[in-house]
Amino acid sequence: MNDILEYNGYYGSVHFSSEDEVFHGKLLGIDDLVTFEGSSVRELKRSFKEAVNDYLETCKQLGKEPSKTYKGTFNVRISTELHKAAAIFASLNNISLNEFIKNAISYALSHKDDLNLRLHPDIE
Repeated sequence: MNDILEYNGYYGSVHFSSEDEVFHGKLLGIDDLVTFEGSSVRELKRSFKEAVNDYLETCKQLGKEPSKTYKGTFNVRISTELHKAAAIFASLNNISLNEFIKNAISYALSHKDDLNLRLHPDIE
């Protein structure tokens, strides 16, 4: 499971560089690149919060919307077998492939705790 920090409605990735012996990450869900780092977990968390606050202040000064705008469309690459099975399932249920995928994503997100356990059985 990926470690994610959350503060003030913003999320940040968490990684560790063994070569540099530093934790680092970047803000997720924004159009800009904003990074943060720390040599300890406490320092990383503090740096993350400072990065969020600085980013929001900079956006305010520039009159810019800080959150990423999602279009609601994206490309997904899957195997031909999975594509065929999904298309047939959608057709048999009298819905479009797009509607089927939308429902599948919605279902997965509403069952994310169970899904996380299935994807990461070693985590309790």
